[in-house]
Amino acid sequence: MFTLKDYIVPESIEEASQLLNQNRNNVILGGLLWLKMGNKNYNKGIDLSKLGLNTIIENESSIEIGCMVTLRQIEISKVLNTYFNSLLVKSVKNIVGVQFRNCATVGGSVYSRFGFSDLLTALLALDTHVHLFHGGVIPLEEFINMTYKKDILIKIIINKDTRKASYQSHRKSATDLPVLAVAISRYNSHWKISIGARPNKAMIALKSSELLSHRPDQIESACNQAVSEMKFGTNIRGSAEYRRELAKVLIRRGVEEICR
Repeated sequence: MFTLKDYIVPESIEEASQLLNQNRNNVILGGLLWLKMGNKNYNKGIDLSKLGLNTIIENESSIEIGCMVTLRQIEISKVLNTYFNSLLVKSVKNIVGVQFRNCATVGGSVYSRFGFSDLLTALLALDTHVHLFHGGVIPLEEFINMTYKKDILIKIIINKDTRKASYQSHRKSATDLPVLAVAISRYNSHWKISIGARPNKAMIALKSSELLSHRPDQIESACNQAVSEMKFGTNIRGSAEYRRELAKVLIRRGVEEICR
């Protein structure tokens, strides 16, 4: 169990940022689901719950998801169920259980860039940006490869378009963390293949996506290209070899689902 010397609920994002940077041992508090599994001693815990960052807002050209939105809110969102073949809804529905999803936040999953994150894998397949307090608005693909800096993730911005998408994952049991996760999207003739839980953080299979964009009939070639360009590792849930074979199967299923 972690410990805090002080607990603060700031009235503004500016105050929250100032508090965060006062001490290297200050920490932003979200759902606390991963934080409580450690035994670290923190100085100040900063709770963002008063800042109105727990909403999903549909604008004319985008959807904005606040950092304090829970995975359960995503799961039952009518807005997110309307777009991208319910990609985000499908990506979170099997994460542990409802009680967990009622607490886990979007900000915690995305900012931490967990390798096992279903949500991060799905967001990468869309036209997604993150809005950081200091860093501003940057593409998710760029953010995911940045070094960790003390900043506050304010919201996720997804540009609305007509892309079709598919989410595929393999788990050892229904509510377990994924052995492998794949999100695929097609916008006009442009394909994006995102692979997560490798077990490293999700990444776009760039060469495979490009191949499929030029030759959508070459599904097997795209599958083989994806496993050759991506690095897969071994952990308690599966070996690198197993994940490579899974990737081919899940990519094929996703492409076939989109092409129906």
